[in-house]
Amino acid sequence: MINSHLKRKVQLLFVIIAVISSAYIIRYFYDMSIAKNQSNLLNSAFANLISNDMISPDNNFTIQNEQGNKSVDKNDESLHEEIEPKIIEKNDRMIKIEELQKENSDIIGWLEISGTVINYPVLQGTDNDFYVDHNYKKQKTASGSIFVDVDYDWSMPSTNLLIYGHNMKNGTMFTSLVNYKSKKYYDAHPSIRFTTSSEDSKYEIIAAFESKVYPSTDTNSFKYYNFINARNEDEFNFFMSNIKKLSIYDTGKTAVYGDSLITLSTCAYHTKNGRFAIVGRKRTNQ
Repeated sequence: MINSHLKRKVQLLFVIIAVISSAYIIRYFYDMSIAKNQSNLLNSAFANLISNDMISPDNNFTIQNEQGNKSVDKNDESLHEEIEPKIIEKNDRMIKIEELQKENSDIIGWLEISGTVINYPVLQGTDNDFYVDHNYKKQKTASGSIFVDVDYDWSMPSTNLLIYGHNMKNGTMFTSLVNYKSKKYYDAHPSIRFTTSSEDSKYEIIAAFESKVYPSTDTNSFKYYNFINARNEDEFNFFMSNIKKLSIYDTGKTAVYGDSLITLSTCAYHTKNGRFAIVGRKRTNQ
């Protein structure tokens, strides 16, 4: 009788374990699918542009003015005086971003590191919490989104484009950032591409390092994640000096006051509240 009762308990335990395991596996592949869908989003936008005949012919370009963007003909001489100071030539990638922004105005750009899985839309919300667990469609998901710190000011613009993403067990989002612990990996993937509707930029990576989130009461530790805008040259140099000290290897690259930076940050597990980050400098000759 006792053995029969124990047997039923064991069977029930196995059923519970099987159900939990199945749920975990389903969620794992669901999150992977969501992340891959985000990665394919730029190509989908391009397909929509083609189907809607939204790609401008070669002799068209976009002007940015007080009334917004409009497409004009380069051969229209009557427009030359008006538009010459404010011409922004747009490539296909920049036009795709504009199309994506019709889906969600929080999409501010596209991030790519060639040869890696990092190839995602980048968002910016009204806080640093929402896109931690929501995708670009504002649907709840464990993988969240790649997003810019809420304090980054595009009107200035700020000094350091600070971007966050999850370190997912399924290998998506910012998981591959930690591969930059290896100098060989850096040598194979030394640059970052970031595109907005008005600019398509490349950044050369200048540092890769481990860190952590320190208590707010700790005023002595270097908190790279607090650096967004340098108020003066000393603040910029302080940031540069510290990331160079932390960097796992010497990239042979650096930045000077006046340069624009990008920082990609994700969770790491070398210590409690660990973080891993890479910092890049915008190339002036794109």
